[in-house]
Amino acid sequence: MSGKILIVDTDNTFIKGLKYSLEQDEYIIDICNSGKDAIDKVEKNSYELILLELEMPDMNGLTICQNIRSLSTVPIIFLTEVEEEIKKILALEYGGDDYLVKPFNILELKARIKAILRRINSHNDINSKYTIETKDFTINTIGRKVILGDKNINLTGKEFDLLYVLASNPSEVFTRQELLEKVWGYAYYGDLRTVDVHIRRIREKIEKNPKESAYVMTKWGVGYYFNGK
Repeated sequence: MSGKILIVDTDNTFIKGLKYSLEQDEYIIDICNSGKDAIDKVEKNSYELILLELEMPDMNGLTICQNIRSLSTVPIIFLTEVEEEIKKILALEYGGDDYLVKPFNILELKARIKAILRRINSHNDINSKYTIETKDFTINTIGRKVILGDKNINLTGKEFDLLYVLASNPSEVFTRQELLEKVWGYAYYGDLRTVDVHIRRIREKIEKNPKESAYVMTKWGVGYYFNGK
């Protein structure tokens, strides 16, 4: 599996080792050492994945992620020495897809990268032929667009995939573990709270009142489902 990956970090020793290791798996690696440069590169280039340090000197990694999200749904994995739980939650809230604390096992990172790219390729290959129309939604899997009524909903890549899984199986209840496996493509490495964070973000974007959901419903003690009625 190959693809173009952007590494955003200032530790040249770390970058050199990471670049070498990923190139052994035939990934094409691009590098930048500032938030501004990262945003410029995303504007001008196409990437399959971004590896982003949370603590950058010119711009906070969360702000970088937010800016990238306004341009692209490219998956973002935060790589950082910051172990604070609140930072991990914020990274996911701001549009990150995964979070890994340094130092980490390179094999674990590679597994996460492969899982994300496999999930994206699977959706592109299997689902790109379909447009789902359910209740008030039109979900276009070719352009990865969601229309609610006459309003375009701006979702990140993971948010889109999560809504797609639920909306394409209306009334079917999925556990958090099942959603983690279907959307993120892995079970063991994932944090079940990742699903809750993304569900909350989806509700904030599609529900009139996120606290009283009309579309993405909770089955208490079990998981989530899409109300197709």
